[in-house]
Amino acid sequence: MEITGRITADAKISKLTDGREVTGFTLVHNDSYQTKSGDKKQVSTFLRCSYWITPKITDYLKKGAIITVYGRIGLDVYKDQQGEAKGSLTFHVNDIKFIARPAAVTATGSAPAQPASKPEATDDLPF
Repeated sequence: MEITGRITADAKISKLTDGREVTGFTLVHNDSYQTKSGDKKQVSTFLRCSYWITPKITDYLKKGAIITVYGRIGLDVYKDQQGEAKGSLTFHVNDIKFIARPAAVTATGSAPAQPASKPEATDDLPF
């Protein structure tokens, strides 16, 4: 299975008691559809991802990056403290393809200003 989405927060490495390391991050996949009445609906699905192959990739999995992940999906079901059933999607990643880097952030914490667009040429072209 392959899923493309945006990373919601910088990836983190978790160390297990047996010495293994896993890279964890959350990916959001946005989709939209139109209802019969013509209303446009936006659906966001959040997936917790785990990547076991190498922890070095954590340096590149930054908030805002768009990636495609390949692997298998799983469902974690549990009961909370009130005894209510809860669940979350988990994606076990085998491969990652980088689509777009996150926007650069300045020291003030905001994205840099976009350059002003150039005015369109007014020349009449024969084609």
